Amino acid sequence: MTDTPAEDLKTVVLDARHRAAGGRMVPFSGYSLPVQYPTGIIAEHKWTREHAGLFDVSHMGPSLLLLKEKSGDAQKDHETIAALVEPLVTGDIRGLKPGQMRYTLLLNDDGGTLDDLMIERPESTGWGGALYIIVNAGTKEADWARIEAAVAGRATLHRADDGGLLALQGPEAAAVAEDLIPGVTALGFMTGGSFKWGGTDLIVTRSGYTGEDGFEILVDAKYTAQLWDALLADPRVKPIGLGARDSLRLEAGLPLYGHDLDETVSPTEAGLNFAISKRRREAADFPGAARILREFAGDLSRLRVGLLVDGAPARDGADILGPDGTAIGKITSGGFSPSLGRAIALGFVPKAFATPGTRLAVSVRGRSQTAEVAPLPFVPHRYYRKPA
Repeated sequence: MTDTPAEDLKTVVLDARHRAAGGRMVPFSGYSLPVQYPTGIIAEHKWTREHAGLFDVSHMGPSLLLLKEKSGDAQKDHETIAALVEPLVTGDIRGLKPGQMRYTLLLNDDGGTLDDLMIERPESTGWGGALYIIVNAGTKEADWARIEAAVAGRATLHRADDGGLLALQGPEAAAVAEDLIPGVTALGFMTGGSFKWGGTDLIVTRSGYTGEDGFEILVDAKYTAQLWDALLADPRVKPIGLGARDSLRLEAGLPLYGHDLDETVSPTEAGLNFAISKRRREAADFPGAARILREFAGDLSRLRVGLLVDGAPARDGADILGPDGTAIGKITSGGFSPSLGRAIALGFVPKAFATPGTRLAVSVRGRSQTAEVAPLPFVPHRYYRKPA
């Protein structure tokens, strides 16, 4: 949560809906958002794992980057706009197929992570020379300024954070979404498309940050409440707050920017090697490439690991203790796992202590509690991947 004074907090377009539903509103990334509803975090977490949870993530940073001067050749225009963005990130944006989305990282010159983000190439040929980009709420102003400086007047960035961005997640999400927005189940994991609903256009991606199958839906502000209500009219769907969103992503082993990722953490240290595309590694043409390629070769001092913690949860900032009881690292995310019925955590330790099964300890309120390095994710991902 954040320390922004209440009077300075922004509100999302669904603010009144959240309050009417009994949402407990808290400050987060400069916004007032629901941390939970009356049923509580554990019930919301389990509902999402078993049915379909509806999250309001309108505070995030959705945007469209549009090439100003197009050639009329959709592939050429895509390559042109990709070339403007790639110097900032680790992913192969040029290689995106129409409708394909990629998780990538915005890095500083030292290879530290400025943000993690999603970039999609819209599927329609009419969108040649366009990218759909979603950045994190707390970093969106700086991210967008960085992107705008990089495109240097050759492309225009259109913010889309004044409307609604809804995430429908869980094993019943696909059936719910298909009933309301026919055709969305043709999407596979990390792909997107444009759809018509209720007289408006939607951008829908099959993605999310819970480890479950699901969708993120960008909708105009005028239609956001209508879409929220329509989704909640289905008995398989319940509203879910920030608390369960965090416990779900923690079980899925997914990093949270500002905790598990920051300007000092490289993708390699964070265990995000997949986000550095093969072509980009071979070209060494991304920020901090010299450091990161050394780390790929084994020159790595620390790694992000998962920990199964005995006893009370170890929170952000708690010390991780080696076998001799000395501090060897820090917890960056921690909490109770409703699915596993025990405390879990993410943190950084020296490479020598990163092997699953390694016995360590954590310091919780001055008390040492045993912990064991565990493979990630803690709870298996259930993304839907279309058959090849």
